[in-house]
Amino acid sequence: MEFEKRKAATLASIRSSVTDKSPKGFLDEPILHLLETINHHPSYFTTSSCSGRISILSQPKPQSTNPSTKKKARGGSWLYITHDPADPESVLHLLFPPHPPTQITDPLDQPSELVFRFEPLIIAIECKDVRSAQFLVATAISAGFRESGITCCGEGKRVIIAIRCSIRMEVPLGDTGKVMVSREYVRFLVDVANEKMVANRKRTDGFGLALLSNGFKNPDDANDVDEDDNFEKLAGNDESSINNGDLLPGPHQDLMPLSTISITGESVEKLHLWGHAACTIDKTDRKEVIVFGGFGGFGRHARRNESMLLDPSCGTLKLVAVSESPSPRLGHTASMVGDCMFVIGGRADPLNILNDVWMLDISTCEWSSQRCIGCEVPPRHRHAAASIGSNVYIFGGLNQDKILSSLHFLDTKNLQWKEIEQRGPWPCARHSHDMVAYESQLFMFGGYNGEKVLDDLYSFDVQSCSWKLEMVSGKWPQARFSHSMFVYKHVIGIIGGCPVSRNCHDLVLLDLKHRLWRSVRLDFMNKELLVRSTASVIGDDLIVIGGGAACYAFGTKFSEPVKINLLQSLTMSENDVEASIEVKTEASLSQPCVIQLERKYAKLGKDILKNFGWLDLERKVYSHEKGLYICFPVTEKLSALFHEKQLLDKDLEGSEDNHLTSQLTKGLSPKEISSSVALNLLKELGARKFTNVAVEAKKVAKSPLQRMKEAVTSILKQKGLPEELLDELPQK
Repeated sequence: MEFEKRKAATLASIRSSVTDKSPKGFLDEPILHLLETINHHPSYFTTSSCSGRISILSQPKPQSTNPSTKKKARGGSWLYITHDPADPESVLHLLFPPHPPTQITDPLDQPSELVFRFEPLIIAIECKDVRSAQFLVATAISAGFRESGITCCGEGKRVIIAIRCSIRMEVPLGDTGKVMVSREYVRFLVDVANEKMVANRKRTDGFGLALLSNGFKNPDDANDVDEDDNFEKLAGNDESSINNGDLLPGPHQDLMPLSTISITGESVEKLHLWGHAACTIDKTDRKEVIVFGGFGGFGRHARRNESMLLDPSCGTLKLVAVSESPSPRLGHTASMVGDCMFVIGGRADPLNILNDVWMLDISTCEWSSQRCIGCEVPPRHRHAAASIGSNVYIFGGLNQDKILSSLHFLDTKNLQWKEIEQRGPWPCARHSHDMVAYESQLFMFGGYNGEKVLDDLYSFDVQSCSWKLEMVSGKWPQARFSHSMFVYKHVIGIIGGCPVSRNCHDLVLLDLKHRLWRSVRLDFMNKELLVRSTASVIGDDLIVIGGGAACYAFGTKFSEPVKINLLQSLTMSENDVEASIEVKTEASLSQPCVIQLERKYAKLGKDILKNFGWLDLERKVYSHEKGLYICFPVTEKLSALFHEKQLLDKDLEGSEDNHLTSQLTKGLSPKEISSSVALNLLKELGARKFTNVAVEAKKVAKSPLQRMKEAVTSILKQKGLPEELLDELPQK
């Protein structure tokens, strides 16, 4: 943090109109571009600099000839100075004026030495750490600045390096009383100095190119961020999405520890990415996360095509040496099938959306482009993918301005694409969602449909090739996109996403065994921006890599790689489920519940609830999300039905009851259907049940006689009189 503060203060002073402490008072113009390139990097900033100069210095003669006397700076002043090649005539006119000044007569006024100098480029740079300093020194030496090195380093000290070389020149000319060299020799010195200045410029330009080739960012491309790919800014203040956190306080949220992974080997900045893809290698003798592509990386932020292996147990990061690889991209997907990782689609640049397929053989670390047959798959990025068996399924995505809703799968055995026919319930078109595989089902959550952020959960059965809108108990996750999903044992997890302002950084867990949502707050999560990050499970650990955001005001921020132990979260989830079941058994589900429906289904839903006696008439019906949803208080009977697993899992497709359900909206009365069909119809209409919701009780109208009896009863209790006196009250 101290480094960032010093850098901010230094850059602010550089950009201000106040002159600096140098004699000239401002930066040398020939190296302005180079200084901006260095200062744009998050690990460096310049503290002083000189582009190189030719000068004539007038300095006092030394006062002592004793060699043991400690040398001190003698000061002096420049009679001539330029940061460009020198003009010989100007130098000669200065040293050999046509009208020489009057000779010195005061014996106390001693003449000063005149020294002709050439000094090459020198830049002092403060570095964030020793590793950054070593990298920059090595780059400078390779560009010809062979005297570069670390000048200050140690515990508690700032890390300072100097970029410099040895082509300097210093020649005495005499003193202010008499020049001891000829005009021809001065002209010769100027020519030599000018040659050195040209060589200095070439080395300086070479150093700048070396920085750019090693990942530094060109200041002219400071805004080279995928702004047209940055949908994260769209939902910062979104009010149309469902925020069930306002309805439901939910169970107690425990703090889960989250630890940063200390990276060794390659620089951790190589993992400063978003829009990348990652897969897990979870074998007995090999437990690693393989990362490919994305936007960001070391130095200048750009689309990447590097393949990296991270060992989370020791933090070792290494590049995979490959002969060829896919083109740089972001917004692609990566799925593991056996020992092969399949990368599909992505975005190479704003006008180049991809639909190619590449395969990385994990055992040989070799990439190969796959020529697929079958149906045509539109180019896309920001789609979701998951693999079951030998098939890789992809859904949705973005192709220029078109949002897709198609579901394709690639049979990796024969490299054939097939498209799933759309029938029955089908998710709307979306992008920036995520999808995972559990047994023979795909689970997909959230995304952005071009108008609002989504919070729906769909499952796809690969055997019946049908989608199902899932209705699950517990606190429903907030609507989000650009999040990550993962599977751990019998739990599906969601982490990160946008809108960041909605605090989408809780770890949300769906227990598939009990079909119950639960959220866990992560410790110091507010320091991370897990937007477009990846979540990989190795053993009992969740490895989260990358993620970040771009902002014109504060620049680009990336998250550090972190590790979360999932065993603790699973244990807490099991305890909460057991406690919940025990409470339901003993208290008979006495806690109040509400059913939430979209307004367009409210009339039909109310008729069903009233017909089967499921509507709690003692509590108020109310609206939510500015009238977009209607919430109906329901009885304990309906609450019990929602928690019966056989009803939740019952599939009515193809049955007689399902036929009646499909006919209900065509004029069939709710009185003509069974309770099981009614319950499933509510779920098809998108009904959601929330528990522990404090709703206002309906005020029951009281007759004048009832109010009189209550008032008299209160008086009788105060006076200690028998309640039998109430019988004397008139009945009308």
